[in-house]
Amino acid sequence: MADMQQLRRTAQGRTPSESSLVDIVLRSGIVALTVATGVIHLTLGGILFTLNGLGYLTAAVLMIVPLQLAIRYRGVVRLGLIGYAATTIVGWYLMGPRYETAYIAKTIEVGLIALLAIEIRRLDGSPAAIVRRALGDLVAAAQRVARGS
Repeated sequence: MADMQQLRRTAQGRTPSESSLVDIVLRSGIVALTVATGVIHLTLGGILFTLNGLGYLTAAVLMIVPLQLAIRYRGVVRLGLIGYAATTIVGWYLMGPRYETAYIAKTIEVGLIALLAIEIRRLDGSPAAIVRRALGDLVAAAQRVARGS
């Protein structure tokens, strides 16, 4: 069990050459769907759609940027993107227009949530594990600040 947890912890930091084909296809699908829904929202006009589209595009970049900070907290990005897509779907359901492009965007977002859930399971184990690691890092940082180091 401890070996599996260690494997999951190190999975986020793997280089592309160490990633399996499934991981590469999964991440590519996530980025493609994120960019697709972002572009759809950017083409709709208006400040709310523009900001929504920019948020999706930012998340797409965070999913692939090779910066150590982004890699370390990619699980948090995955959870955030699930929440972002779910919030977009709920917002559309409550007040959005019902036309073909909206249904296409919502279908993309549901697919995005599914792929993100699969990647979380494969790489992080569970949403609770992501939150525990992030909170542990936050507590450790606060303790370092309190000690003055």
